Amino acid sequence: MEVGKGPDASSLSPPRERAGVRGERQESTGEVSQLDSHVPPHPNPLPRRGEGTRRPLLASLALHLLLLALAALVVTPFLWLLSGAFKRQEDLFSSAFLPWDRLGDLTLDNFRDLFTREPYLRWLLNSLFLASAQTVLVVTFSSLGGFALAKYRFTGRRPLMAVMLLTMLLPYPVLLPGAWDLVRRIGLVDSYFAVLLPGSVSAFGMFLFMQAMKTVPDELLQAARVDGCSELRLWWEVALPVVRPMVGAFTLLSFLAAWNSWLWPQVVLQDEAKYTLPIGLAGMVGLAEYETRYGVLLAGTLIAVLPVMALFVALQKDFIAGLTRGAVKG
Repeated sequence: MEVGKGPDASSLSPPRERAGVRGERQESTGEVSQLDSHVPPHPNPLPRRGEGTRRPLLASLALHLLLLALAALVVTPFLWLLSGAFKRQEDLFSSAFLPWDRLGDLTLDNFRDLFTREPYLRWLLNSLFLASAQTVLVVTFSSLGGFALAKYRFTGRRPLMAVMLLTMLLPYPVLLPGAWDLVRRIGLVDSYFAVLLPGSVSAFGMFLFMQAMKTVPDELLQAARVDGCSELRLWWEVALPVVRPMVGAFTLLSFLAAWNSWLWPQVVLQDEAKYTLPIGLAGMVGLAEYETRYGVLLAGTLIAVLPVMALFVALQKDFIAGLTRGAVKG
């Protein structure tokens, strides 16, 4: 026994009592070991070091290779367009892309001929004006209609939605004769209004905004009404900021549709000074002086792609968020 320390409690207990305690400990340890032997293994055990990492790595590598192949498939036509716009006429079909052995032969003659021989700048301004104005109109009216269908209950709501759905089932060329006759009777032929008015309403856009407007809390609208907010202010200051991703996505889709529209403007516009880019570029195909000058067409097409790309870059976040809005619950 050390000096300054009291006796241990186990040393003061009788020998038989200490032996009994030691036996109880051994029995409890045996019971625990038997229980551990009967515990079933975990269905998803943690992998050992080095195990289970090779398969996810191979899957990720295969996925990235597939995405790179798809991206190359999508980018290849644009690269061909970009290279063809700067080629000379005799080099256009000699190489698929840039003539790497004759890079000094690249020229800007295609762009020069495009702006000097054709009213391309006028076509570009017409397309910018019509596409921008039609996009503003269709987004405004579609969001208003979607807000009314989602947040108001009125007589004839369901029959109206059924009629709107039926109009979406009709092919667009079927509506052309009736639309042309209506525009002719009103006296809007060969005017910008003939292009803007029919395209300012979209049943698809109303249904799209109706689904988006359902996510706006009714309590938020009721609180705004209590504060004295009018119905138009509810739509503009309360509902639209909530569905901003959908506004960005539909804006991009509407602008792209109006920018590429060819059939209806070709029907109602007769003055060449009012032509849009699709009409002007399509008119250059088949003419004797432009029959083989595909470099000029490629140059015009390249410039026509730039505004859409700029708008997509500006609205990219809203476009992606609007498309994936309904993919996540909660």
